[in-house]
Amino acid sequence: MSGAEEAGGGGPAAGPAGAVPAGVGVGVGAGPGAAAGQAAAAAAAALGEAAGPGLPDEAGLAGARQLQLQEAAGDPDAPPKKRLRAAEAAEAAAAAAAAGSGKLEERLYSVLCCTVCLDLPKASVYQCTNGHLMCAGCFIHLLADARLKEEQATCPNCRCEISKSLCCRNLAVEKAVSELPSECGFCLRQFPRSLLERHQKEECQDRVTQCKYKRIGCPWHGPFHELTVHEAACAHPTKTGNELMEILDEMDQSHRKEMQLYNSIFSLLSFEKIGYTEVQFRPYRTDDFITRLYYETPRFTVLNQTWVLKARVNDSERNPNLSCKRTLSFQLLLKSKVTAPLECSFLLLKGPYDDVRISPVIYHFVFTNESNETDYVPLPIIDSVECNKLLAAKNINLRLFLFQIQK
Repeated sequence: MSGAEEAGGGGPAAGPAGAVPAGVGVGVGAGPGAAAGQAAAAAAAALGEAAGPGLPDEAGLAGARQLQLQEAAGDPDAPPKKRLRAAEAAEAAAAAAAAGSGKLEERLYSVLCCTVCLDLPKASVYQCTNGHLMCAGCFIHLLADARLKEEQATCPNCRCEISKSLCCRNLAVEKAVSELPSECGFCLRQFPRSLLERHQKEECQDRVTQCKYKRIGCPWHGPFHELTVHEAACAHPTKTGNELMEILDEMDQSHRKEMQLYNSIFSLLSFEKIGYTEVQFRPYRTDDFITRLYYETPRFTVLNQTWVLKARVNDSERNPNLSCKRTLSFQLLLKSKVTAPLECSFLLLKGPYDDVRISPVIYHFVFTNESNETDYVPLPIIDSVECNKLLAAKNINLRLFLFQIQK
């Protein structure tokens, strides 16, 4: 830590080189007011020293922030959405600077927003070792990108190394953001961000709701304050039995597949030979000229047989880090020899200490000595956000279930 930082209590670094502190005269004084101007400049300098040389003034912080937003808006490599947000934020910052000091909430927005997406964090806030803020989604995305590119993840502002062990959450910023006012998307009233979700779900009279007769086919959507009037006039309760049966048949089709899955799982649980184990996928690189990331588990034993699991990202496409949509697929390999065909059903679920969401899907395969590995099948992750959570982790921990089918 530099001497300036020690004197300033570890505060942010001073403004860019060549910047002139606010209140300090630059030109040569002329006329009868020169002495007064020099005295004011000396007083301002003394106040700045008393406050600590490591603490920049508000104008310096606003100028540095505006410069950062302008650079982000003009960066051709930045995503279009980030460039647009940066341009809008830069315009707002310039307007606030031209009009003097704007509202406190507007100034705090530019200070507390994520340095990657330039939006206020909705959940956890992480900071690098130099204090730059990142929302949880952007932080996980940076770690996943670094894993795909076989690089060390770095802060987009200062390029210091970031990881789950090096970065920590900033609880003060999380609490400050939760108290900032935010506008309800339905009634346009402002509430603290910590209360907004409850207001939009339970209290807002303009929130979009559905008719209570939607289970018998009513498609009405409208504001909550019109719900009582609609339900009193809704025509669906007066429909005939035949009309309702047609509607219910359509609804049953959407639930039939789900029930079929659960019935299949219950059926497999009645088998005589069932095995499960915790598996840990570790990242590796291929030996190709352009290396590709893949995952593999150590050998493990289930049902008295030796197995290995492999996984790949986006079906081993050339540059998965350039894709917004990310998926994982896996295959199961039998490493031991068998004397007869081994027919199995298997599925992967999340591990006991992970929070990733995986929908259960049952796969089926007959293993022999000649055909001892399955095709790559999708790991049924909910969305790309959940996939990034797995890629950002040092290892992927899941639970494998194997069911031996005996005839």
